Amino acid sequence: MSDSSAARQLLGMKGASGTSERWKLRLQLMKPVTWIPLIWGVLCGAAASGGFRWTVADVLASLACMVMSGPLLAGFTQTINDWYDRDIDAINEPYRPIPSGAIPHWQVKVQIWVLLLAGLAVAWGLDRWAGHERPVLLLLALGGSFVSYIYSAPPLKLKRNGWLGNYALGASYIALPWWAGQALFGQLSWGVVLLTLAYSLAGLGIAVVNDFKSVEGDRALGLQSLPVVFGIERASWISAAMIDVFQLLMVGALVVLGQHRAAVLLVLLIIPQITFQDMWLLRDPVAFDVKYQASAQPFLVIGMLVTALALGHSGFGVTG
Repeated sequence: MSDSSAARQLLGMKGASGTSERWKLRLQLMKPVTWIPLIWGVLCGAAASGGFRWTVADVLASLACMVMSGPLLAGFTQTINDWYDRDIDAINEPYRPIPSGAIPHWQVKVQIWVLLLAGLAVAWGLDRWAGHERPVLLLLALGGSFVSYIYSAPPLKLKRNGWLGNYALGASYIALPWWAGQALFGQLSWGVVLLTLAYSLAGLGIAVVNDFKSVEGDRALGLQSLPVVFGIERASWISAAMIDVFQLLMVGALVVLGQHRAAVLLVLLIIPQITFQDMWLLRDPVAFDVKYQASAQPFLVIGMLVTALALGHSGFGVTG
C-alpha cells in the first residue's frame, strides 16, 4: 500500500486501499476528513458568542465540544450513512469496509450505537458544565442525530432529494456545530440561528461537490442528486453559484452591522474561491473534486471565522 493510499484509507477518502486491521476499518467508516468543518464550526460559534476566554476550563470545554461534534456525532453520521449506502458503495466505492465484507455487519451496528450514545453523553456533560437550565447542547445533539438518520435511512432518506439532502448536510456542517459552540459559551440568539442557516446554503453548494464522485451509483439506484438531475456541468455551476452568492450575502450582513473591515476581508477570501472554481470545479468536477476542495475550502472556513469574530465583536452574536 502506498503512503498516499494508506492516508486516504485512514481519512475515509475516495481512492483508498483495502486493509484487514479492524481499527483502521472503524476509522475509515467514521471518515475523519469530514470532522474538520464541524470542529471549525464549534470554533466559530465560540468566537461569535463573545463569552469564550483563554482559560484552561474554557479550552477543555471547547475541545470536548469539538470531540462531540467531530469524532463522535460526525463519526456516527458517516457510519450510519455507510450502512444505508452499502448498495451504492458497492458500485461507487467497493473497497469500503461494508461492501467489501471487511467488517461484520453486527460490528457496524455496535459502532453506530457507541458513537451516538457517547456523543449524547458528552453533550449532557457540557450542559451541566455550562449551567444550562435547558439542556441546549443535548437538544442540538439529538436534533442533529435525527437529521443524520433521516438523511441516510428510509423511508425519508433525504439524500434522495438533491436540494433537501444537500441543505441538511450543509446545515449540519455549518449551523449545528456553530450553534453548539455559541450555546456553550454564551446565548444562542434567533438572529444567529437565521444567519447561520442562510450561511448553510453555501454549505449546500459544497455538499453538491461531494455528489460528483457518486453519480454512477446514484443514477443506478434512483437517487436524485443534483448532478443526476441537472447533469454534471449544470450542477457544477449551481454549486459554484450557491457557494459564492450566500457568502456575498454574509458580506452584506457584515456591512449592515457596521463590520466593514470584516466585510472587505471576506470579499478578499471569496476571490480565490472563485478562481479555484474556474480552475477545477467548472472544468471537470469529477476529476478535480478533491483538488478543488483542498484549494478552495480553506478560504471558505477562514471566512466563516472572520464572520463569527465580527458577529461577536458587533454584539449581534451575544444577544439572547
